[in-house]
Amino acid sequence: MKFKTRKIAELGEHVFFKKGIKGIVEKVNENSVIVNIIDNQTEKQFEGNRTVIAHKNYQIIDCI
Repeated sequence: MKFKTRKIAELGEHVFFKKGIKGIVEKVNENSVIVNIIDNQTEKQFEGNRTVIAHKNYQIIDCI
């Protein structure tokens, strides 16, 4: 898995967070993003498979 070095994700990009969760950015806010979870390798549960993540708490995945 390759990570991009940019700090803020854009709409539709894939992100990785919490050591095992991948998602797609649905909305970009000033201090956070709303992510639709597509792969969860942890025991954490998310209502509606969505969560809010601060920009400093995720990494952008290079899907190319």
